[in-house]
Amino acid sequence: MKKVDFENDSIIKNMVQTSLPMLVAQVISLLYNIVDRIYIGRIEGCGTQALGAIGLCFPIIILIGGFTNMFGLGGAPLFSINLGKNDRKRAGDVLNTAFRLEIVVGAVLMAFCELFAPQILSVVGATADELVFSVPYIRIYLIGTIFIMIATGMNPYINAQGYSTIGMKSVLIGAVANIILDPIFIFVLDFGVNGAAAATVVSQLLSALFVLKFLLGPGNEFRISFRNFFTFPYAKDIISLGMSPFVMQCTNSLVSIACNSVLMRTGGALYVSVMTIISSVRQILDTPIMAITEGTSPTISYNYGAQRPKRVRDAIVFMSVTAIVYTCLMWIFIEKLPLLFIRIFSDDTALQQLALRPLHLYFFAFVFQALQYSGQTVFKALNKKRQAIFFSLFRKVIMVVPLTYLLPFAFDMGTDGVFIAEPVSNVIGGLACFITMTATMIPELGRMKRKSE
Repeated sequence: MKKVDFENDSIIKNMVQTSLPMLVAQVISLLYNIVDRIYIGRIEGCGTQALGAIGLCFPIIILIGGFTNMFGLGGAPLFSINLGKNDRKRAGDVLNTAFRLEIVVGAVLMAFCELFAPQILSVVGATADELVFSVPYIRIYLIGTIFIMIATGMNPYINAQGYSTIGMKSVLIGAVANIILDPIFIFVLDFGVNGAAAATVVSQLLSALFVLKFLLGPGNEFRISFRNFFTFPYAKDIISLGMSPFVMQCTNSLVSIACNSVLMRTGGALYVSVMTIISSVRQILDTPIMAITEGTSPTISYNYGAQRPKRVRDAIVFMSVTAIVYTCLMWIFIEKLPLLFIRIFSDDTALQQLALRPLHLYFFAFVFQALQYSGQTVFKALNKKRQAIFFSLFRKVIMVVPLTYLLPFAFDMGTDGVFIAEPVSNVIGGLACFITMTATMIPELGRMKRKSE
């Protein structure tokens, strides 16, 4: 298996070697839920209503992703930093601690959400009509909780070792299975919405099995161990750093709840379907920028641990510029070809026209998202826990959620206010995060350079 050489290869080569496979993996991973929505939106007679109902499941799905990222993205920078220091024993212990946390917490999370699914969905705004679709869907989806936590949560550790193509293949297996099984389960076997959830569970299982095969394989230096399974030596370190991606994910859940609640009151269930489409478009557009930033993270962490400030700085600059260029291009596409994105998820002409204005409003300041992701990635990659957590909370909890309620009601903006809250928070939150990151890192890298001379 060919590994990425973080020690000797150029920064650009390192980033391309890690980001490209991660981009493919992220795009493929996105297909898990996106393909479900594409098919669900086209179920004859109930597609639009079912699409909105599945959108109400997002908070639970996001919560699972939050815990997955806490142990995956939280531990992987620590793993990489220790590799850079050549402390391979501690790196292996971090990996094993994360693996145990993924399984134990996944089991608890699955049991809790299975038991209280109707109550949780009612809290986020589901009515009796939506619960008919959303409760069976989420209960089947939850069966695969541990599978998705293993497959997605352990992938960053595979990438951090330099095996980015292995990480890509693990996602590819599940996604291809999902694309094949979705139409069979939904239409051929006539399982409808429940078929989409069942196809996802089977696909997640296949991905998890592939990851386990690699992590248990004799050729892998950092093999997982089932001895002392309920001991978690580096849990505190992983969780404290993982709070940033966890908070980012969970605040997305909080924002989803707030948006759906206000839209139900100001525009009705049809606007929840609009938000489901916009959230899906957002996932598509966010995927490459996440691949760019998360693909750069191992390079930053490794060279920070190895005390190489120039390589750290070069990686940060290249990552930030690439992310800004990408978001500018995507904003232009949204402005010029909005229906191209909306039609992916619905053939309903009335729904397409209704979604046009919200789509333009929501993505108005999309370029500032690049600043937020770049700043957050650097803080997380360099183990800057407090800054990473603060800026996760700042943009979503301190800004988006209050604005989602204030703009529609206090400023009488109705449904427009819900969609405008996002670009306002992007501008303020993105600039604050990026400026703070720059002001923090320039002096630290300077001190590191002087120390190494």
